[in-house]
Amino acid sequence: MADSVSRTQRRVLLIAILASFVAFLDGTVVTVALPAIQRDLGGGLATQQWVVDAYLVTLGALILVAGSLSDVFGRVVILRFGLIGFGLASVAIAAAPSPEFLIVARALQGVAGALLVPSSLALITSTFRDAAQAAAIGTWTAATTSAMLVGPLIGGLFVDLLSWRLVFLINLVPITITLVLLAVLGHRDVRKAESSVDWLGAILCTVGLGGTVFALIEQQNLGWASPAIWGTMAVGVASFAGFLVRQRFARAPMMPLGLFRVRNFWTGNIATAFIYGALSLNGLVMGLYLQQGAGLSATLAGLASLPSTVIMILFSSRVGALAGRWGPRLFMTVGPIVMAGGGALLLTVSPQFSYWTQVLPSVLIFGVGLTMTVAPLTSTILGAIEPERSGIASAVNNAVSRVAGLIAVAMLGVIVGGALDLDGFHRAALVTVAMMLAGAAVSFAGIRNTAHTTTRDAASGAPPAH
Repeated sequence: MADSVSRTQRRVLLIAILASFVAFLDGTVVTVALPAIQRDLGGGLATQQWVVDAYLVTLGALILVAGSLSDVFGRVVILRFGLIGFGLASVAIAAAPSPEFLIVARALQGVAGALLVPSSLALITSTFRDAAQAAAIGTWTAATTSAMLVGPLIGGLFVDLLSWRLVFLINLVPITITLVLLAVLGHRDVRKAESSVDWLGAILCTVGLGGTVFALIEQQNLGWASPAIWGTMAVGVASFAGFLVRQRFARAPMMPLGLFRVRNFWTGNIATAFIYGALSLNGLVMGLYLQQGAGLSATLAGLASLPSTVIMILFSSRVGALAGRWGPRLFMTVGPIVMAGGGALLLTVSPQFSYWTQVLPSVLIFGVGLTMTVAPLTSTILGAIEPERSGIASAVNNAVSRVAGLIAVAMLGVIVGGALDLDGFHRAALVTVAMMLAGAAVSFAGIRNTAHTTTRDAASGAPPAH
């Protein structure tokens, strides 16, 4: 019996890893493919922003409702729908005949992606208990984080040697394997009869984010005086305000506002917004400029940030343990300051480009700061909320990081002045530095060291899926 349970748990863990890997991998391969997409389909910087943000709008808006969907319809059912939807959207993206078609397909892919990570973690938490659960989450973290390692390399190689279209078909392999494993698992799905889905909240959140992002991206083409810009901005802001009001009074809110009464939770999420907004901005600008400005191939551009990822994979768990012993405040303050230093080094990039002397030092310092920050930040937010509500706390933090990245990418045209030349690259670096310093200031002023950090929390120290 014990062997049977162990075998089932191993299969569940493998399913959770593969399903999440799909969403993580997609986020890392897209950036290196953007210049090739632009050359093939046309469009300028705004099109590249939309390729990223169309996915993030639906993902960020619906990731909060995914937990409710799992409770109502069952984790396995939602995971299966997410996998099939992600696969179909990936095929549509690979076949896209125009930028508009691709952007719509990316939005649909975000809908499917919102179902994957929360359902995967729910499978783990419902199958494993206590120390086994901590070990399973740690394994899941390490395996899915590896997508950050291989994604840019695979994406770059496909772009350079084959086609950017095939980049989006990479996901079909893990999707197919996961669907087969789900079919043979025979896992009894769990549904909660009293659960419901806040559809109105999901619609308000989607319209709120979509309207705001449309205005921020398209203002560079239409101007702020255009009714299409200020009108959609007004609708977006009003809808998001309506979403917050809805969360205050809904019977089953997607984002329980009571969580934000906990100091470390709300402070940690504000820090998350600054830090992950800066990470998204820096990642996109780096991937684009290294190809379009510095003339590197997609493969070399994908490899450029590899040292930072390696540092994080090697040392994140050790930093998490130290933060559990000494408290997270020091790490959450110093880490973003170190990343700000790494961002400042990008100001040395000149027309006489050199990766080794101008970019690599920044990447290495950025990796050290990222490693100091991620595990303590995640464990602080999860540790601030009682264990029975850790799932929704994690979902909220995931959503905050996604929305922060969404807004940062939407602001790219404003930040760089409409063109990602060297001056625009430097302006983006300065904004990254400012956001990182803001994250450090929020952490220093707001985070309080608690008496304990659980092993489960420390094991969860991975960045939210991109």
